[in-house]
Amino acid sequence: MRTQFTHELNALTNDLTLMCRLAHDAVERVTDAVAGADLAVTYEVFALDEQLQKMYGACEARTVVLLALQAPVARDLRHVVTAIQIANELSRIGWLTSRVADQVYRSHPNHVAPQPILDVLTELGRFAAHRTALAGEAVATAHQSADAQQVTAALTGLRERLHAALIDPERSQPATAAIDLALLGSYLERCVDHTTRIERLIRFLDTGVPPMAQPPDAELDED
Repeated sequence: MRTQFTHELNALTNDLTLMCRLAHDAVERVTDAVAGADLAVTYEVFALDEQLQKMYGACEARTVVLLALQAPVARDLRHVVTAIQIANELSRIGWLTSRVADQVYRSHPNHVAPQPILDVLTELGRFAAHRTALAGEAVATAHQSADAQQVTAALTGLRERLHAALIDPERSQPATAAIDLALLGSYLERCVDHTTRIERLIRFLDTGVPPMAQPPDAELDED
């Protein structure tokens, strides 16, 4: 019985690792699509999101079976519960990249934004891709990445730059266009937010401290 449980748990971890790679590819490719107004790459993002949603369903089913038939306790239970939560975060990243791809699709053959705004959006996408790659490493190794504490400051800086670009009087946008671009930036920011939640879930797996009870990253950095 224990051997079967260990096998299923390993299979679940492998599925999560694959989901991390798919999520990273989706963020990376959607950033390329935004930067290059590339319709072919946009279709790739839609396909990656579809794969992520299918894998999320498979992970969810696997965790239900593990909980129902194996009745895990202590760290084993924490492992199973954390796994399905991480799968959900990765699923949301896929959904967000698909929403960004929608805007690229609707704007084609033009870019989604003028160059100064496009530059910030691209940088935000690159940061989200970097964070997704680190989240994948954290899932594979069960250890939090080293730069998790610097995320808030970096994201705040990018958010402020995007806001400044959107309200620049020299490049004023119609209200509806400005709202769409702010929403696009929000989608990319939320991808980063989901990677932060994954980091906190990994910390929960390691320490047993629930994500909502963990101190802010700045306080963790001081420790």
